[in-house]
Amino acid sequence: MADARFFDKAGPFSLKDLARIADAEIGGTGDATVSFTDVMALSLAGRSDVSFIDNRRYIADFTASRAGAILVAPDLVERAPRSAMLLVTKNPYRGYALIAQAFYPVRPPVGGIAKTATVAPTSKLGEGVAIGPGAVIGEHCVVGAGTSIGANTVIGDGVRIGDDCRIASNCTLTHCDLANRVMLHPGVRIGQDGFGFAPGAQHTKVPQLGRVLVHDDVEIGANTAIDRGAAPDTVIGAGTKIDNLVHIAHNVTIGKGCFITGQVGISGSTSVGDYVMMGGQAGLIGHLTIGDGARISAQAGVTHDIPPGVTVTGTPALESREHWRNLAFLSRLRKSKEGR
Repeated sequence: MADARFFDKAGPFSLKDLARIADAEIGGTGDATVSFTDVMALSLAGRSDVSFIDNRRYIADFTASRAGAILVAPDLVERAPRSAMLLVTKNPYRGYALIAQAFYPVRPPVGGIAKTATVAPTSKLGEGVAIGPGAVIGEHCVVGAGTSIGANTVIGDGVRIGDDCRIASNCTLTHCDLANRVMLHPGVRIGQDGFGFAPGAQHTKVPQLGRVLVHDDVEIGANTAIDRGAAPDTVIGAGTKIDNLVHIAHNVTIGKGCFITGQVGISGSTSVGDYVMMGGQAGLIGHLTIGDGARISAQAGVTHDIPPGVTVTGTPALESREHWRNLAFLSRLRKSKEGR
């Protein structure tokens, strides 16, 4: 069970309710009226808990689980423990996410401005806005209805934030527009100068005159930095999810629905298509085009454009099958020389 100090729990929910929430079907002889009180890992779950299996590495935990209900894909139904009721879905992980959201809904913000917050008189706040202690809202800002701004966050002059956003503590926002339902975790930095210099005996700073535009339903992890554009804008597309400790440089454009995981670095003026996935610590040089649906493996070093739908691995990044064939060839070559 999640710690009640930090999370508010709802429920119980009947099996019928859970099937509706997860868009799943009740399998076998499951009793639609039986209620469940929590979500739990397969190995820890009891009769009143709901669990799921999405990774075959956990088959042993699955077959031995004492969970009362388990979300499961159709091809694993026959291997389920007989004691468990089943919620059958093609996407058990998504079903689990929806059920976990139902059990542990996000606490709505309590509107109001803390006494120690500072809000410029020229700024406009929507209905129900919550501003935490020590936060600063600059001149001519707009903050949409239902948005919350955490303690010690600083919103620079002219920034616009849409409705129902969640801005955590110790963030800084400048030269940017955020759309609706954007979530920023602690320490996010948006809109600071891009790294622009004309090199010489004394490097000359290039003014960074663009903005950062963050579209609807974007989530940005803790201590991630997104630089404003030099002239065109830096853009983060709708529904994109960015992990902690990511750096996105000036003029980068990222499409909708992308996954960008921890410690990724994207150099300036690179264009990333829709639904691209990047593994941890991947690095991209500047001025590239990454096609829709491309996948960049963890620690890949990308130095060239990637066509749509292609998966790349290694440094320099190559199409994954080519990368692994090359490694296999080098291994065989080494072994053949050692055998002489």
